[in-house]
Amino acid sequence: MLGAGAFWTAAAAGAPAWGDAPAPVLRPDPERPDREMMVPVPGGRVYVRVNGRLADGVSPGAPLPVVFVHGGPGGNHAAFLNALPLADDRPVILYDQLDSGLSDHPGDPRNWTVPRFVAELEAIRTALGIPRWHVCGHSWGGTVALEYAGRRPPALAGLVLGAPLVSTRIWLRDAAALRDALPADPRATLAACEGRMPPAAATCDRATDVFYAHYLRRRPPSALAERYRQAHGGLKSDLRLYETMWGRSEFSATGTLRTYDGTPLLARLDGRRVLFMVGQYDEVRVTTAERFVAAVPGAGLTVIADAGHATFSDAPAASLGALRDWLAGQDTMPA
Repeated sequence: MLGAGAFWTAAAAGAPAWGDAPAPVLRPDPERPDREMMVPVPGGRVYVRVNGRLADGVSPGAPLPVVFVHGGPGGNHAAFLNALPLADDRPVILYDQLDSGLSDHPGDPRNWTVPRFVAELEAIRTALGIPRWHVCGHSWGGTVALEYAGRRPPALAGLVLGAPLVSTRIWLRDAAALRDALPADPRATLAACEGRMPPAAATCDRATDVFYAHYLRRRPPSALAERYRQAHGGLKSDLRLYETMWGRSEFSATGTLRTYDGTPLLARLDGRRVLFMVGQYDEVRVTTAERFVAAVPGAGLTVIADAGHATFSDAPAASLGALRDWLAGQDTMPA
């Protein structure tokens, strides 16, 4: 679910022993952040990195900063490395949610709630002294962004929902439809894996990999992304977070998100400031995205050609171009 399956590794050993001030980490050029810090949030501290001059982002008429909210639950900021060229235009903020990536890993399930993850955004904005910004959430990060926007914060200038989890029921309906469109062998195997007597785990994993190759990531990660992850210890995540909130299967939800439904929040959005973005072969089907757009009058929709769920990985140039143009238009819209 939510693009996490392609990135899972062994559980992280612990949190970085950094203070609140910027701290040196290994990183390859040109992804060196201009600023990085550990920001206190409810339950611990989260890693935040900034490219671009935030001072420019608060000057009258200057392009506004954009913050990217990664998927998972339990993904990490490396998913948005291909968005860093936006820093040529505006400050770009990447961060790891609590218990993910380079953030603290307290491992306390009491922290694993939607409202607490949403609270991280405002804590980051306050720590960086940003009066207004754009928020771009992808997959599970789209849930966090949707919930944040549903509160109508005055600081929100633009909202990008990249293949968001808006409703678990709708997500599972899409997953079932996409599974049924697979070739016969993996389709039958995946159906059996959800039955009472499933095949061996390795068999189910191979069939799930076929699903992912069609709908999650249609191209391998770039060498740059792999180097970056390795330079940061693999950016390992706690699998327990994902399984607690979602579950073990792409096609069923057993965790705390199993009844999640954010569709009522769509009516609270200002459509003029909302862009939905999905891949042509996304886990969020284009027809589903079109229904979301219809529920937000004035919202836009961009479909990234020949991309799966991981649009910034599969088609970085097209994803970046669409986002760059849309954000520029939002900058000039009156508050």
